[in-house]
Amino acid sequence: MSDSAPDPGRGREPAPPPGLPPGTAPGGPAADDGAPAVRLGTAAGRWVLLTAVLGSGMAMLDSTVVNVALPHIGRDLDANLAALQWTVNAYMLTLAGLILLGGSLGDRYGRRRIFVIGVVWFALASLLCGVAPDAGVLIAARALQGVGGALLTPGSLALIQAVFHPDDRAGAVGAWSGLGGVASAVGPFVGGWLVDGPGWRWVFLINLPLAAVCVVVALRYVPETRDPAARGRFDVLGAALGALALGAVTYALIAAPDKGASPWVIVPAVAGVLLGAAFVAVERRRADPMLPPEIFAVRQFTAINVVTVFVYAAFSGFFFLAVLQLQVVVGWSALAAGTALLPTTVLMLLLSARSGKIAQRIGARLPLTVGPLLCAAGLLLMTRVGAGAVYWRDVLPALIVLGMGMVVLVAPLTATVLASVDVSRAGLASGINNAAARAAGLIAVAALPLLAGMGPDVYRDPAAFSRTFDRAMLMCAGALVVGAVLAWAT
Repeated sequence: MSDSAPDPGRGREPAPPPGLPPGTAPGGPAADDGAPAVRLGTAAGRWVLLTAVLGSGMAMLDSTVVNVALPHIGRDLDANLAALQWTVNAYMLTLAGLILLGGSLGDRYGRRRIFVIGVVWFALASLLCGVAPDAGVLIAARALQGVGGALLTPGSLALIQAVFHPDDRAGAVGAWSGLGGVASAVGPFVGGWLVDGPGWRWVFLINLPLAAVCVVVALRYVPETRDPAARGRFDVLGAALGALALGAVTYALIAAPDKGASPWVIVPAVAGVLLGAAFVAVERRRADPMLPPEIFAVRQFTAINVVTVFVYAAFSGFFFLAVLQLQVVVGWSALAAGTALLPTTVLMLLLSARSGKIAQRIGARLPLTVGPLLCAAGLLLMTRVGAGAVYWRDVLPALIVLGMGMVVLVAPLTATVLASVDVSRAGLASGINNAAARAAGLIAVAALPLLAGMGPDVYRDPAAFSRTFDRAMLMCAGALVVGAVLAWAT
């Protein structure tokens, strides 16, 4: 643990990191603009939690629902593997590139306001996805969806941290993590049901009624909060450089299996590295950067974000490829493939809130070490899933182990991120952590097919896909082991 941030498991607020403005004192009001603290067990607390879960859950649900629909999208729109990768990555690219800006906008102009704008934007982009006539329009609409996600995702967690009483934040974050994880895990089931029923376009159109409920509840029941210390200009240049760097590297990784070491790959790869270096230089020199370097002076905050990168790279790679494996290789329908992943949903629903409270008592180090190792074991068991796989024998054991690892890991990870910085930086902290997770997922989905040897049309060849899937699971398990080692060491 860092000397500058106490163990979040000890039940008190951390001291402000050097160079950051002081925030809410222990036992004081939860909202940093003087709004009264809300208790979790009250009706007001339940409404706030429902709003946060609806917003973030909608974004998480969409990201996993789409994975189940990929084979059908590919057949319907005559898209190769690269187009399917971009269907996933266009969303994650704008989300990862702009999520820090979204958190800063919430801290400045009001977390509820920016959250609601993000929900509406996300819903309109979902409508465009649902009526897309070809792969190009779908990819563009997914990029627009990511913009909405960048506004609503950090806002959902910042609402909890800023509104709830300090004594209830760990429980609220645990419930938010568990229910949000359920939305993510139930996505393959919902997606399979929609794909096999009304069609893949409904995996996007289902967001419209969810968004309508979320907006009404937020405007009626959630108090507005903001950071009174937020000032200066927004770092639009930093946001643009970060998004362009991620986009260039992603393009190079996705294009490499088809184009090889050609200028179409080398030029964007080099450009991405240079743009990344320019992003770091700009953030160090600006008076009001999007990514303040001083926030990384807190050792625990830096360490937990590095762990996040490895963990969420593995998760993103798994969820992208697993539903393809179950449909392409095992031969199950979209609904059967989605239903197969339900054990993780049940475990997250039953145990995540309790996991957050246990981590508050014992500290985050042990859960953040054991959780990734359990997840790694689950992914290694997934290599047994091939042609002729039997659910109870081959798939279920892997998912139970993976689900238990997620239960142990997810809520403590989120709580540790927020406990390591002052409450007045809740939007920024959650934005940085979300950006780390989304950027990790973006690179994983782009790089795994390349590293595992997947060609542009591999998902049309069950035997070839199965071989490369096993290689990819080994790589994902390795990333989780690295995350566990870093958590223990730091």
